Amino acid sequence: MYSHNMVGSNDIARSKQFYDALFGAIGGNPAFVDDKNRLVYLHKGGSFIVTTPIDGKPATAGNGCTVGFAMDSPEQVDAWHKAGTENGGTAIEDPPGVRQAAFGNLYLAYLRDPDGNKLCALYSMPG
Repeated sequence: MYSHNMVGSNDIARSKQFYDALFGAIGGNPAFVDDKNRLVYLHKGGSFIVTTPIDGKPATAGNGCTVGFAMDSPEQVDAWHKAGTENGGTAIEDPPGVRQAAFGNLYLAYLRDPDGNKLCALYSMPG
């Protein structure tokens, strides 16, 4: 059912710096820029795209929307969070750590990107 995630940006250069660092912290490659000046990130079979809105209006963050990224370890979550905060992102909610959920313990971290999009790094803890 899932094919990709796309978020809007009002400053593609600023977003490239932020997302290149964010994905670089978890072993991803820098974005390539497509023919519509969109940033395209490909990692572990998923795609994430950053674009200026096609309608020409300012990009805004979706209220109630979160883009979640699967991580391989708590250390990877922490590296992702650190890269984000050091490159224009804002730490939100609780600090990175374990949260209990009905389906098991999760190690989570949350950020807002420079345009206000809410992002989550999630590691599903064994057992």
